[in-house]
Amino acid sequence: MHALVTGATRGIGRHTALALADAGYDVAITGRTRREGDGRVAARVAGDGDEVPVPGSLETTAQEIEERGQRCLAIEMDLRSLPSVHAAAATVLATWGAPRVLVNNGIVHEPQLRFLDHDTAVLAATWTGNFLHQYLLTQALLPAMLEAGGGLVVDVASSSAVHDPPGPPGEGGWGLAYAASKAAFGRIAGAINAEYKDRGLLAFNVDPGFVVTEAGAARGGNDTLNDAGFPSADPGAVGAVVGWLLGATDEERATFLGRTIWAPTMLERLQG
Repeated sequence: MHALVTGATRGIGRHTALALADAGYDVAITGRTRREGDGRVAARVAGDGDEVPVPGSLETTAQEIEERGQRCLAIEMDLRSLPSVHAAAATVLATWGAPRVLVNNGIVHEPQLRFLDHDTAVLAATWTGNFLHQYLLTQALLPAMLEAGGGLVVDVASSSAVHDPPGPPGEGGWGLAYAASKAAFGRIAGAINAEYKDRGLLAFNVDPGFVVTEAGAARGGNDTLNDAGFPSADPGAVGAVVGWLLGATDEERATFLGRTIWAPTMLERLQG
C-alpha cells in the first residue's frame, strides 16, 4: 500500500507522511525543496522583505520515512506550475500505481495583502495554486484510484475559509486571496463524495487548526493569533486523523462526511 502526501518537506505534510509510514504505508511525497538548506518561503506580509529561509526538504523527509522501514518516492513539485503537477501525478502512477491515500496538504505561500492591495495577478496565482492545481492533481489520480477499488482523499482545510480574520494582515489576520482560495479548495471533498462514495472513494476536509510550522516560526510565530483567541495546534494532528480514518469503520467515517474534521479535538479524543 502506498500514499501520496503533498507539501511534505516540513510541517503538517511531513508529520502526516511519517504517520503514514508508521502505519505501514510506502509514501510518495512532493515539495519544492530537494535538499536541506535550500528552503525558502515568502514573508508573511507583503513589504516585510525577502523570502525567509526554513528547514526541511524532500531528502530529509524521505530519510525519515525510510528509517521507519518504508519506501519513499520523493518528487519535486511546485503547485504554481501545472506541468509540474501533471508530472508528479504521472510519476506516482507510473512508478507505484494508484495511491490508496491522497493527502492534499501543499499550499502556495504568497505574502498576505490588505484588501486594496490585491490585484488580478495575486488573486489568480493564489487561487490557481491553492485550488485549481490541487483539483487537477486529484483529478489526474482519481481514475486509477477508482479502478483499484477506491481509497481515501484528505484535503487539509483552513479556518480562514470560514472565519473572519481577527485583524488585518500583519495584525493577526489573513488576506482575502488566501482565505478565498482555501474556501474553494474546501468544496472538492463534497463533490468527490457525491459522485464516488458508493464506489469506495471517500474524501474529507481536515482542519489542522492554527499550526506553527517551521515556515510559520520563521515568519515570526503565532503570538498575534494566540492573543486573538486562536490557540496554536499540534502539527501532528492531521496525521493522527488520517490514521484514524484508515482504521475506522464505514459507520464511523460516515459521521464525518460533509463535515470538516477539527484535528485538534480529534487528537485529544484519540489520546484520551
